[in-house]
Amino acid sequence: MSSSDRRTVLTLLAALPVAACGFVPAYGPNGPAKALMGRVRVDDPGDKRAFDLVARLEERLGRPEAPAYRLAYTVTTTNTALGITQTNAITRYNVTGHVDYTLRLAADDSVLISGTVQNFTSYSASGTVVSTAAAERDAYVRLMRLLADEIVTDMIAKSSALANP
Repeated sequence: MSSSDRRTVLTLLAALPVAACGFVPAYGPNGPAKALMGRVRVDDPGDKRAFDLVARLEERLGRPEAPAYRLAYTVTTTNTALGITQTNAITRYNVTGHVDYTLRLAADDSVLISGTVQNFTSYSASGTVVSTAAAERDAYVRLMRLLADEIVTDMIAKSSALANP
């Protein structure tokens, strides 16, 4: 048996347990994420950070045409000095974000999925005032995108709890 034939056989044998367990791709025709796509109405944002979060959630889940679910969220962020020189000048900041979210059924407002996600990003403050302000804005946008991606991933992982309205 040649080396390539052996690899093919081993690959098929390795895939057999996955096929036998009922594995379904998340975004496949019968996948758990299918119930979320284009059916989640995210609560309106109240500030720039929430706007960035909602924009990324809608990018990942699609804008709802006939929403069956409502996603509520609470965003908390902190900005902490990390790098400090001998002259007490701050050269780096760490931005930490925390989002509590709840996915509810739109029809009766019952809670289907809830969770908490958190992440962080950093930015440099060693440039000019303008470049530091731009780096800070960019860090918050990146953080909100990371948090939105984590929310979607968490909801997909817990999506077996979704009703099929």
